[in-house]
Amino acid sequence: MREITLEDRIKAELASYDGTMGIYVNDRKGNVLAINSEELFETASCCKVFILGTLFDEVEKGNKSLSDLLTYTKENYINGSGILKSLELGVTMTAKNVATLMIIVSDNIATNMMIDYLGLDTINAFIQKQGLKNSILHNKIDFEAYDKLGTTTPRDYAVMFERIAAGELVSREASDQMLAILKMQHYNSMLTGELPQYFLDSEDTGDEELIWVASKSGSMNACRNDGGIVSTPYGSYVIVLMNKNFQDPIYYSGHPATRFGAKVSRLIFDQYLALKGRIA
Repeated sequence: MREITLEDRIKAELASYDGTMGIYVNDRKGNVLAINSEELFETASCCKVFILGTLFDEVEKGNKSLSDLLTYTKENYINGSGILKSLELGVTMTAKNVATLMIIVSDNIATNMMIDYLGLDTINAFIQKQGLKNSILHNKIDFEAYDKLGTTTPRDYAVMFERIAAGELVSREASDQMLAILKMQHYNSMLTGELPQYFLDSEDTGDEELIWVASKSGSMNACRNDGGIVSTPYGSYVIVLMNKNFQDPIYYSGHPATRFGAKVSRLIFDQYLALKGRIA
């Protein structure tokens, strides 16, 4: 009798999904699961991880400093996610604080501030230096002027998290600092929505934290994405889920891409725990 593999179970789960899901999982022990992993997807806010990496690379080179002060001006105003849109113009913060807002609440104004601070060409040069041939940041966030923000593949996006997990993105110290910021990210329901909440919030019970997630999601009309690192007592794995071609354009927590993504994430999580740190 033929074995039912993890890929078989994922495809069965997605049989009634009306979109296209790109999946890339690396258990960091030599096993990879890839479905539509080389297809192009809109990054939406996932591009912010590329920007974060560029910031730390520029700091490492001595070109920038995490303590440089950046000021929110009207040129960087944009609606959408984040909190700076609710504050008055003229707010000044360190580059690290701006980058932190860009990641943990996906602040669009903070993102535009970082793009101006670093330069679009510098960000794309960093992306290419990582060998991500299918990834690019097209422009600042401006929903009226542009219909897209960035382009990537699940495989390319996973490389960023693989290198952070290994301590190899820019440097060990930089990777650790980026990891700490990504662990504070608020919007990860595609990765965590079906995971046992007891593990994720074990500190509320007084128990040791067993599971944590460091990630960055992104949503636009054309996509719903999430990707990051899931850490367990057996080690950590990298997971990226990207979605396109779905019919429902509305933004809400029960979106089919989020629901089906959470089911896929749980299948991968259960496999990883059952095999004590492997997916195959």
